[in-house]
Amino acid sequence: MPSQVFFGSPRQARLEAKETLPAKLDLILERLHLRDRVKGETVMIKMHTGNNIVYSTVHPVFVRRVVQAVREGGGQPYVADLHWDTAGSEQRGYSAEVLGCPVYPASGPNEKYFYEHRRPFKNLQDWKVAGLIQDSSFLVNFAHVKGHPSCGFGAAFKNLALGCMAATTRSAMHDAMHFDPYWFPEKCPDAAVRRAIVESCPFEALVEDKENPEQLHLHMEQCNQCGRCLRAAPEGSLKIDAVNFHSFQEACAIAVDLVLSTFAPGKAVHLNLATHMTPVCDCFGFTSMPILPDAGLFGSDDIVALDQATLDTIRPLRLIEENIPACMEVHTREGHPFRWLHGPLKDPYKVLEFAEKMGLGSREYELLDVFPVVKPERASLPYIPAK
Repeated sequence: MPSQVFFGSPRQARLEAKETLPAKLDLILERLHLRDRVKGETVMIKMHTGNNIVYSTVHPVFVRRVVQAVREGGGQPYVADLHWDTAGSEQRGYSAEVLGCPVYPASGPNEKYFYEHRRPFKNLQDWKVAGLIQDSSFLVNFAHVKGHPSCGFGAAFKNLALGCMAATTRSAMHDAMHFDPYWFPEKCPDAAVRRAIVESCPFEALVEDKENPEQLHLHMEQCNQCGRCLRAAPEGSLKIDAVNFHSFQEACAIAVDLVLSTFAPGKAVHLNLATHMTPVCDCFGFTSMPILPDAGLFGSDDIVALDQATLDTIRPLRLIEENIPACMEVHTREGHPFRWLHGPLKDPYKVLEFAEKMGLGSREYELLDVFPVVKPERASLPYIPAK
C-alpha cells in the first residue's frame, strides 16, 4: 500500500493568508495528527539552523507553528542542530523568544555527548548518535530542500543522517567515499603527467596527496564527473566510479536507520520545505540564488516516501541556469535537475534505494494536496487600509 505524503503548493489562487505555505503547514500537521501524538512526549524538532549569514533555511515562522502545535498537544518541544550552528542561531532568528522553545546542540557544546551504535560499513565501525536525539521520545524532522555536493540533494534524509551524528562520525561518512580505490600510482609514475591530470580539472577536485606526492586525492564534493581528468590520465591510473559516490548515499541511509531505531514506531514525522533551493548545502554559511522554482511543502510519516515525492515534484521543474554560480557547470541534461548540476553519479534517488531495502519506508506514495489551487472565476485585489 502506498504511503501518504501530504503536500502544500507554493502557488495561491487568491491573495489570502490561508493560501500561503505557513497556513498549509498547519493543514499538513493536522493531517499528520501531530497534536494527538505528542502528549507527554519530549519532542525534538531536528532542523538545520545554518550558520554565518545563511538565510535560506526553514524560516522561523514555520518552526514557530510546529512548536505551537506540539505545545497545544501537550508535548515538550525543543530545536536541535549541530553545536556550531546553534551557537549563533539567534542571529538568524532561531531563539527561544522567536520560536517558543529552546535551541540546543544535539551532541552537546563540545560534541562529546553521544551514544555509540555498532554497524560495520567500509571505514565505519561505530556510529555516534547525538545524545539529545536518542534521549528524545518523539521526532519532528523538518528539512530545507537544496542541492548537495556529495550526493546531489539534501532534504529529510540528510537532515538526520549528518545532523544527528557526532562530528567524528560525520567526517567518517564523507571518508567512506574514499574507501574504494580510484587512483593507481603504479600506472602513472611520471610527476609531470600527474601535474597535468591535476591541472586538467577546472574545479580543483584533484590534488596531490598531502602525505604522498605520488598519490592523487579526489575531492568528491567538487567533482561533477565531467571526465577531463580521465582524458589526461594514463589508462587504468584513475577511475571516476559510481561506487565512491554511492558509498556516501549508503552511509546516509545507515545513519538514518540508526537514528530512527532510537524512536518507538509512530514516534516520528518528517517535513520538507522546498523553497529557495540553492546549489549546495546551507552549512556553507551563505545563501546563493535559487536554482529551481519553489516546489512547496511536504509531510509524511514515511521518510522514504517523503523524499521520493519531493524529488519527483521537483524533477519536471526548470533548472534556472542563469542563477548557477560561475564556478559550477551543467554538463549532463539527463535525469533529475540536481543531477544535471552535480553530475550523473550523484543520483539523488540513490539513498532512497538503499533505505527502502533496509525497510525504512516505501518509494510508492500517494500525494495528497491539502489545499488545491483552483483558479477563481472572479477575485478582487484586497485592499489593506491605513490605520
